Amino acid sequence: MPSLQKTLFFISSAVVTAVAVGVLGYAMSRQWAIMTLQCQSGGIGIINGSATITLGLFFGNLDRVQCPFGGTNTLDVFPVLLKIGGSHVALHGLLLGLLVLCLLFSAGTILIALYNSVSNPYETYMGPIGIYTCSSLSTCLSVVVLIIFVVNVSVTSMAEDLVKNFEDTIELDNKSSEMQLGYYLVIPFTVLSLAAIALIFMYDHAAYTHRREQQRPTEDAPKEIMMY
Repeated sequence: MPSLQKTLFFISSAVVTAVAVGVLGYAMSRQWAIMTLQCQSGGIGIINGSATITLGLFFGNLDRVQCPFGGTNTLDVFPVLLKIGGSHVALHGLLLGLLVLCLLFSAGTILIALYNSVSNPYETYMGPIGIYTCSSLSTCLSVVVLIIFVVNVSVTSMAEDLVKNFEDTIELDNKSSEMQLGYYLVIPFTVLSLAAIALIFMYDHAAYTHRREQQRPTEDAPKEIMMY
């Protein structure tokens, strides 16, 4: 059986990672960005109205005010992006895939941490090394998710193409983007994944120090005594 100290550290790591998974799952169900564009009818340079896209990972809304008419449309994000084509759907698909991997690697961290809390595996992928690997991958991939989403929303023409999918006779200009709760909740997930690594590192360092202290009397013993 593992020591009480080891059990507490590994259970704490599992709990922290479980909270991270809950945060990310909630983030995936929320809105991630609001994009606003100004509309011009007939290309005459007169701003007539605006279009606002409230974007989530799976669903969203398009609200138009005199663009060229008013109205609200519900967006099934991935099917609409598939219809539009281009880099938008590739980036969005990559984003969803990375989020799924974040959840899977976090689940791996939880399982390995719980296993170590009731057992004493060797220093293999089922020990601290496994937690370092899974949590590090979750952390790195979540950072990549943050970057990809900003690029897809702010740099590409996804917003313009989503509006023109419903009305292609208008000119769009002055795009602005504002990140929402779902996007910002990825940051706590990243921090909590790092915290899970830190907990195991603290235990690993303490265990290593304890082993070194146990070996020191033998190392410091006179050669004459060690010969007998």
